[in-house]
Amino acid sequence: MNKKHNPNKQCVGSAAGQLSKRLKQKYNKRVETTLRFTDEDRKPTSGSGSTKDGKKKDASQGQQKTHSGKVDTPNLHLATKEELMEELEKRLEEEEEAKEDELEEEDFAEFEHSYIPSDFPERLVIVGGGPAGMSAAIYAARAGLKPVVVAPPLGGQLQGKGVDVENYPGLANVTGPEVVAAMRSQAAAFGAVFECETVLSIDHTQRPFKVRTNSSEIVTHSIVVATGAESNWLNIPGEYEMRGGGVSSCAICDGAAFYGKDVIVVGGGDSAMEEALVLARTSKSVTVIHRRDEFRASKVLALRVLDHPSIHVKWNAVVTKIVGKKVVSENEESKEDGDEDEMDLDKTQMFVTGAVLEDTMTGETSTLPCEAVFVAIGHTPSTQFLEEIVDFDEHHTGYVKTVGQSTRTSVPGIFAAGDVSDAIYRQAVTSAGSGAAAALDAERWLSEEGLGNEEAEFEAELLAELMADDVDTDASNHYNVYEDMGGRGSGQKESARVEL
Repeated sequence: MNKKHNPNKQCVGSAAGQLSKRLKQKYNKRVETTLRFTDEDRKPTSGSGSTKDGKKKDASQGQQKTHSGKVDTPNLHLATKEELMEELEKRLEEEEEAKEDELEEEDFAEFEHSYIPSDFPERLVIVGGGPAGMSAAIYAARAGLKPVVVAPPLGGQLQGKGVDVENYPGLANVTGPEVVAAMRSQAAAFGAVFECETVLSIDHTQRPFKVRTNSSEIVTHSIVVATGAESNWLNIPGEYEMRGGGVSSCAICDGAAFYGKDVIVVGGGDSAMEEALVLARTSKSVTVIHRRDEFRASKVLALRVLDHPSIHVKWNAVVTKIVGKKVVSENEESKEDGDEDEMDLDKTQMFVTGAVLEDTMTGETSTLPCEAVFVAIGHTPSTQFLEEIVDFDEHHTGYVKTVGQSTRTSVPGIFAAGDVSDAIYRQAVTSAGSGAAAALDAERWLSEEGLGNEEAEFEAELLAELMADDVDTDASNHYNVYEDMGGRGSGQKESARVEL
């Protein structure tokens, strides 16, 4: 306590309260205390706050500053309503300007990392912008290859995933687009550039390769193909509208979101059996819908599905429509899906409530209640532009065949990563690892072939020539006093010695 305010060194304040409490506990007697300030002392002084002079005095006292220049106490109570509204509007304007500046910076950053055509061949072009392509771009950029990533801004399984990604190590509470955006930013930070186009064809008949897109042609020494595989869909009403709201093509990715609920799996191959077995671990019940009277899957998987107590099978049936409810806002009640023409996808989130089934033998229709529909009718790799260029897997149609355990294809200089060559796992994390391997394989192949940075080599040679020209020019412009004398200076030193 300051001696100025407590000259008698009395025990006051919270210390006095704690002391009296402990003494009471020890001696079981109440300690007598004396009020330090009376009611009269607590009353404000006369005139304070009642006149203009009093307000000015309070304002000056409320705005007393410390040695550091900061105000000791807040003075919002001194401001008028108009002043507060003015300050609020000012701060809102500053926030809007900050948001606009941030958007401008993002647009500039996007343009900053865009591909600019060069007179020299690129060392590496990566086709695809998913986990495999972005991982390859990060590794290649860190190796100094300055890769060009050719991919449309939208598309891909992870890019179109609206729910959270929960099975990628180190990531939680993030959506698929957020994961791809983070990967893209990391690749750009290391020097990767982007061409937001779709690859139409590759000319492999001459070296270097030519990658043709909708609006450009990129010449490159090597290519990493990471275009992924697209899930096959039913293309029925309600399917597209409820993706992310109960319609999915990956039980491992989204199955945990439907714990203890009734779900449907559409398909009869190995993919459908695997999806059903995965969902049976967490879901209340799983119903497999198959259009035939027997599965096309392997016998082992089919028997596991048929013997599982939580899995039921609907034979000779197809799904003709997925029904659900739409939630427009929190204040409006959920409505059953009626007229699809009135649907506003910008304001509506759809959730699955059931599926309309049609018997392929009798044509009868029925509605099966469920909260999720998993479509497992296979995947189609996005490798159409590679037909008649590289070899494909004989056992998995459309998947690129790689050499051994590497990412090399049958064409030297072309590498495959991710779902284009993986017909088994098809996971984001495995695709990312495959992309890293493809970048390493491409870097080693370029080194073995002696294909370096031609642009940098040309600039170095040009600089060396310019420096050599400068040296020659300096030598030719050098002043020689003896030549200026016409050779008369020759022998003068000897003749002077003779005279002496």
